[in-house]
Amino acid sequence: MSDAVRSVRGLTVLVTGAASGMGRATAEVFAADGANVAVTDYTLEGADAVAHAIAAKGGKAKAWKLDVGDKASIETVVDEIARHFGALDCVVNNAGIAGFKSIDSEEYEALWGRMIQVCLTAHQRIIRAALPYLRRSKSPRIVNIASTEALGATALDSAYSAAKAGVTGLTRALAVELGPEGITVNCVCPGPIHTGMTQAIPEEQKTIYAKRRTALRRYGRPEEVAHVTLSLCLPASSYITGTTIPVDGGLMARNA
Repeated sequence: MSDAVRSVRGLTVLVTGAASGMGRATAEVFAADGANVAVTDYTLEGADAVAHAIAAKGGKAKAWKLDVGDKASIETVVDEIARHFGALDCVVNNAGIAGFKSIDSEEYEALWGRMIQVCLTAHQRIIRAALPYLRRSKSPRIVNIASTEALGATALDSAYSAAKAGVTGLTRALAVELGPEGITVNCVCPGPIHTGMTQAIPEEQKTIYAKRRTALRRYGRPEEVAHVTLSLCLPASSYITGTTIPVDGGLMARNA
């Protein structure tokens, strides 16, 4: 058997949207396993709080303000991260937004543009900026966070669904393109998870939905998604690429 490494210790990971929810859980899980974590978010204050919390537990992390909708910001921050840690091995494209509008709404066009920019265009921009550094890594990994909305759909959520479906397509295409270089590209599709995006939903409605739709009859926790992301970034996970993995408590498996 080969000496497959089942730890990200010493590797450097960039996590977008890391100030809260799944992004924060991802940063914390990677740090707990010994990775150097670049905590990025739209606000420096939020990212800095996470980085300090990680450091307080003995982990290695530094915060950066990153607007994933700004191409120049992406290029600058990715370069700064690689220089600071001396490498960049893993990219986790987690940042995203939510928004519900009917297709004939006057606000739909604006929502569509912003959704595609933040939830899809940003992914390829971050990957493009990170590629020179990933090509130097012995264990280069890219994980794109999409959603089960890419696999099914909810009324009034077409802009989000389209963007997330685009992420799954981008993942497959880049897995094929970058595979010869040993760079793996995978996608995680969270289902109903307790995050900021679902915070406004009353708990009673969450319980009813989870019991009706998921096999596990509950909402998931951010760290349950984060551990799957970590698994895809392990050096030992070198033969997994182009996959789309639902982390949804059995949502997509259940008919009734």
